[in-house]
Amino acid sequence: MIEDKNPKRTPLSELGEFKLIEHLTAHFEINQKSTVKGIGDDAAVLNFEKKNVVISTDLLMEGVHFDLSYVPLKHLGYKAIMVNLSDIYAMNAIATQVTVSIAVSNRFPLEALEELYAGITTAAKLYNIDVVGGDTTSSTSGLVISITAIGKVEKDNKVLRSGAKPNDLLVVSGDIGGAYMGLQVLEREKEVFKVNPNNQPDLSMYSYIIERQLKPEARKDIVELLNQLEVKPTSMIDISDGLSSEIIHLCKQSKVGVDIYENKIPLDPQVISTCEEFNIDSTTIALNGGEDYELLMTISQEDFPKIKGNPNLTVIGYMTEEDRGMHLVTRAEEKIPIIAKGWNALNNPS
Repeated sequence: MIEDKNPKRTPLSELGEFKLIEHLTAHFEINQKSTVKGIGDDAAVLNFEKKNVVISTDLLMEGVHFDLSYVPLKHLGYKAIMVNLSDIYAMNAIATQVTVSIAVSNRFPLEALEELYAGITTAAKLYNIDVVGGDTTSSTSGLVISITAIGKVEKDNKVLRSGAKPNDLLVVSGDIGGAYMGLQVLEREKEVFKVNPNNQPDLSMYSYIIERQLKPEARKDIVELLNQLEVKPTSMIDISDGLSSEIIHLCKQSKVGVDIYENKIPLDPQVISTCEEFNIDSTTIALNGGEDYELLMTISQEDFPKIKGNPNLTVIGYMTEEDRGMHLVTRAEEKIPIIAKGWNALNNPS
């Protein structure tokens, strides 16, 4: 197949704001009973009856949160939704609607935004959420994406960061560190490409960690699994800024301490081998990497038999009295204080 060297580029000025919104949102379907009115009026109308409503917003800035030199726009649209759904699931809630707002510079043609919205549409279908509104405007600094996610939860079923108690078990879903190491590979290949634009890297050996960076999945399945197992976490948070940062959030909100065990932290073999290749300590990456969008939770010891042996959940430590502090217990059985060194958007311009 011959690649089209001159793909069609339709200037956004040809459509204007309202026709652009109409064009980009034409394929969104309404699937949730709680959506009374979606896109097409001054505001969306939602009806959640007697359930609690949970709302979360995230802002993604080009040059700060993503680099379009190696992030495909379709993946970016998908990831933008995942980042927000993850916050809803961290409340033990089910996501139902999102709004999508973008600010875009004139270097982006219509076809580029169609790619972005194709990723958003795919995420909405797979996670059964309705896109019910948003906005578009111009930007002088590249692409900006703002997503607001809305969800529902039974009043007695919501899980906050503040409910952990001493002796609760600290549990993480999936494995961690992959997204950060995927980013390191992509950044390395970007530098190689700058030197030799004809270089086509073989990234097959890094497929898992690159997918963790470019196309993460929010853990709706974990919320459903916990419900099936009849386990309600005592506290929960998603891992967006790094394991150490999230542990500190839980401890401070719940007024407890923690001991986590280095040898219990779940790492994919591809993370370990890539850390060795980059000469980086894998525990450091697990603690500080971020963007894994796994769920970190505490559960009562009484619930341990329900999750024991489940491949989706790993006990990595336990909560202690607040005055005992927050510590990592190393493989050599030394106790090291946990310090937050994860992602800080205000200190980490790309």
